[in-house]
Amino acid sequence: MKAVILAVVLGTRLKPFTEVIPKPLLPVGEKSVLEIQIAQLKKYGFDEIYLATNYKSEYIENFFGDGSRYGVKLKISKEEKPLGTVGPLTLLRDELAEPFLMMNGDILTLLNFKQMYDFAYKNEALLTIGIKEYIMPFAFGNVFYDGDYVTGIKEKPDIKHNILAGIYIIKPSIFELIPDNEYFGMDSLIHKMLDYKNPITKFEIKDYWLDIGQVGDYEKAQEIYKQHFENSK
Repeated sequence: MKAVILAVVLGTRLKPFTEVIPKPLLPVGEKSVLEIQIAQLKKYGFDEIYLATNYKSEYIENFFGDGSRYGVKLKISKEEKPLGTVGPLTLLRDELAEPFLMMNGDILTLLNFKQMYDFAYKNEALLTIGIKEYIMPFAFGNVFYDGDYVTGIKEKPDIKHNILAGIYIIKPSIFELIPDNEYFGMDSLIHKMLDYKNPITKFEIKDYWLDIGQVGDYEKAQEIYKQHFENSK
């Protein structure tokens, strides 16, 4: 099975760490973020992995080589200009002739990728999006009232959202909807599919999931490494 990791993330919110090292190569425990992702993908049968790169591409290429030491086949794809979160796929159009997984290069998760792949494979939708429930604490109490009279209060209620988890299963016919050599994001693709009445399925991620978006998230990744990822192969 094939997977694409978007290693084009600049990591501006993780400076100064990313001024020297590309975000996907930041160390988490004894491994880099990308090494952990590759190990998890391999665990679930994804043995052909494409790394979509831009920023400091040579660092990533020199670090990973052909992937043989990780037990997978790796190929580096480098965009010459920013193409967004979906545009880089067009550079791999000829390689992706079967359903494939795509994920952001700053996600750590214990998701069973094969389970998500199988779910998407049996459905007709060209795109399956991974979603994750995100709970955001609210700093104030919520007051309920009828006219001038208070009827209730809920102290600091949590706000729950289902967010895009940065993991997708995509079928190759979707390339008909993606412009070549243009900046094109996942949000644009989803809106386009909804406008065209193309079905999109969702897969709820119940497993551990972390988006390393900010310094606090990176520190959290260090804390959970031994618990979740130290023994990943």
